[in-house]
Amino acid sequence: MIIIKTEKEIAAMREGGKKLAQILKKLASEVKPGISTMDLENMACDLIKKAGGRPSFKGYKTMLETKAFPTALCISINNEIVHAPAIPARKLNEGDIIGVDVGMEYPYSKDARGYYTDMAATIGVGKISKEAKKLMQVTEKSLKLAIKKVKPGNTINDIGKTVQKYVEAEGFSVVRDLVGHGVGTAVHEDPQVPNFEIIEKKVKKIFLEPGMTIAIEPMVNLGSAEVEGLDDGFTIVTSDGSLSAHFEHTVAVTKKGCEILTKI
Repeated sequence: MIIIKTEKEIAAMREGGKKLAQILKKLASEVKPGISTMDLENMACDLIKKAGGRPSFKGYKTMLETKAFPTALCISINNEIVHAPAIPARKLNEGDIIGVDVGMEYPYSKDARGYYTDMAATIGVGKISKEAKKLMQVTEKSLKLAIKKVKPGNTINDIGKTVQKYVEAEGFSVVRDLVGHGVGTAVHEDPQVPNFEIIEKKVKKIFLEPGMTIAIEPMVNLGSAEVEGLDDGFTIVTSDGSLSAHFEHTVAVTKKGCEILTKI
């Protein structure tokens, strides 16, 4: 079921999203050779607490998982696409690219439920290769193009088609096994938001309407779109070992178009 948010709920998400954007900006500024994933994790937990929020990924468990996610951050390095925990600590090296994915419940109180926002960016560690830089640029631009398609009357499929068309024209591949999602009253809500065109006629079209809040998150590989999971039960990697990039924003559908909630 798709949950339509009230103006008051979107205002809370806007406030939390702005704080989350500031947190990710600070984390990105600290990325450099020699820093560890645990350093970034500790920083994120401290920043989220000071912002009045709660890390929404830490302790999160889906129905399919037998164990809770252990960290506030997903820090995916090089060929890791998403969902790599920040522990055990790993040192970042010159030339790496890392996807930093962070979610927050805000405001956080033991007595009342907050609202969730989610965002991600891929960051270069020191000097990176030209192909890595292009991969990151294409992935980020695909997100921007997708956001432009968010307006009442358009469909979820318009978002995915836009990402796929641009990414593949640039010579990269779009991950099919992982998608974006609704967000707000929970970490993950309906609808799913694919980054590729759904061509099966039996799949019902989902039209965008004011009050919908979704996380759009292109995941783009340098090589094949195929993926596999690691033994930790969380980390998803490219099957061919190629680099992967990931960018994400939480957006709200408005009467005139959309609003990016996770921006400063």
